[in-house]
Amino acid sequence: MSSIDTAALNQLFLTARTANGFVDKPVSVELLKQVYDIAKFGATSMNTQPARYVFLTTMAAKERLKPALMAGNLDKTMLAPVCVIIAKDTKFFEHMPDVWHGKGAKEMFENAPPMAAATATRGTTLSGAYFMIAARALGLHCGPMSGFDAAKVNAEFFPDGRYQVDFLCNLGYADHSLEFARNPRLTFEQVATVL
Repeated sequence: MSSIDTAALNQLFLTARTANGFVDKPVSVELLKQVYDIAKFGATSMNTQPARYVFLTTMAAKERLKPALMAGNLDKTMLAPVCVIIAKDTKFFEHMPDVWHGKGAKEMFENAPPMAAATATRGTTLSGAYFMIAARALGLHCGPMSGFDAAKVNAEFFPDGRYQVDFLCNLGYADHSLEFARNPRLTFEQVATVL
């Protein structure tokens, strides 16, 4: 496997920015499918794939989300072409016979609720990150958010309790005039221990 080029690194990470607003340009369902079809290959523990996606593409759909949003996320979400609810399936293990090569994986998670819950949370967050990278790779800009009332989102969109929101992500084509100055990142020496 070889390294990707600088242009790709820039688009995915080095010059990529969190979108704080979007231009008025739609995002097609076909493009959302393409993003998912790339992101689904990201690694999750035992290929559990616990993430589920709800794409809010209409104003009516986003109005349902509105009461759960913090004030700072309200306008940009209403104006975003798409807001994705990235949620975990608490019963992801029901699909294990279809996605895992060994026997007994479904029962293993089913009989160990704390392990299943931790796996669902970790795998969903990972999958959401893969989804954002895939979206950037296909030319979209992302605005991930944790500024919302999770209980309200779950009550509105997942009333049966099986799915639970992890985070929200606005998608579209960024209005670069609304970007904040890039905040500093911690250095390797500040975050890493090499043993």
